[in-house]
Amino acid sequence: MEASVVVVEDEPAKIRSKVGEFPGKIKKVAEDDPRRIVHSFKVGLAITLVSLFYYFDPLYVGFGSSTMWAVLTVIVVFEFSVGATLGKGLNRGLATFLAGTLGFGAHHLAALPGDKIQPILLGIFVFILATTVSFLRFFPRMKVRYDYGLLMFILTFCLISVSGYRDEEVLRMAHKRVSTIIIGGFTAVFVCIFIYPIWAGHDLHNLAANNLENLATFLQGFGDEYFTKSSERESNKASLQGFKSILNSKQSEESLVNSARWEPRHGRFKFRHPWKHYLKMGSLTRQCAYRLEALNGCLYSDVQASPETCAKFQETCTELGKAMNELAAAIKTMSPPYSHCAHIAKAKNAAGNLNSLLRTGLRKDIDMVEILAVATVASLLLDVLACTEKISESIHELASLAHFKNGKDGKPDMDKQTQVQQRSNSIVLNHVITSE
Repeated sequence: MEASVVVVEDEPAKIRSKVGEFPGKIKKVAEDDPRRIVHSFKVGLAITLVSLFYYFDPLYVGFGSSTMWAVLTVIVVFEFSVGATLGKGLNRGLATFLAGTLGFGAHHLAALPGDKIQPILLGIFVFILATTVSFLRFFPRMKVRYDYGLLMFILTFCLISVSGYRDEEVLRMAHKRVSTIIIGGFTAVFVCIFIYPIWAGHDLHNLAANNLENLATFLQGFGDEYFTKSSERESNKASLQGFKSILNSKQSEESLVNSARWEPRHGRFKFRHPWKHYLKMGSLTRQCAYRLEALNGCLYSDVQASPETCAKFQETCTELGKAMNELAAAIKTMSPPYSHCAHIAKAKNAAGNLNSLLRTGLRKDIDMVEILAVATVASLLLDVLACTEKISESIHELASLAHFKNGKDGKPDMDKQTQVQQRSNSIVLNHVITSE
């Protein structure tokens, strides 16, 4: 009996607790991205504008009850970014227009032989169109960019061709529905573009730069954290975990790329900007992040390395972190990167010295557990170094495709880049000759 009373008393307390937490959750969602508030107001404004067709008699008389399709179109089409809204709007508009035209044609052709043959022909037309369009949805490119439009195509075609067999009013109202759908889509696109636009391309570009900065933060902090005492690591380790968001960024990157490809020219992004190349950069960044995840596991190791080895690790990590920061800055400023080459050269040199140190240490009477632990970290750092070079090549390719510009005419910077790369190659070559 007492247990049941306690449960009854706890339920109101839980409800009050959840109600009290709700304002804090609202505040957190708004603070994480203030653009969400603006987007909500824009959706409300667009729906209000198309609702005017119901409130004013001259507009309502022209379209009638089909006005509701404009409201439904705004609700379905309006997305967070301009690219996503344009993609859905164009998909819905084109699919509605084409399906409406074919539906009219199918109904007219089916009616020519007579009333007995009409339902058979309509069934054949619906079967052929529905089967063909459904199969097209399995193509990866069609699935990514036109899946919503294909669904709307099937829906509109069936609505006009099938319903028109029993109700001739549907055929007379079809053009009104197509018109209101186009009006609703145009209203959503207009509000989305001309009132505080949120560009998917801009978000994608910033995401690529921020991911590199997260890698740089971990690399620059790992050298210090790895060699501190295990009791002192917990306070600083949280600041190094930003790279973990990269591990699950593939889906968001693909969504942003698909949206950005619909967007018109804006800011410094031209109409034919190579958005698809960001997927390649994102894949390389995730490969590097997976190596950092393995390095992050080494922070929990109790094996302590020698001071000489510590210095080599710290130098390699620091230089790789600086190179990542330079690459991130090049993306943000949309200028060809070159200063990172010097940091990569120093990281290669430090990694080569570390390799030589490990070979020398193996000939002495040193604890094998320490050697294995240090060799594991060294191997992972060499993988990160290789990933950094691949990311650098990918960013150079992006700079070439997108025509990134330097502060001057570009020639002096490219010459400087060539000099730094040659210096990098000479350092590595001299080290290889010396070690041999």
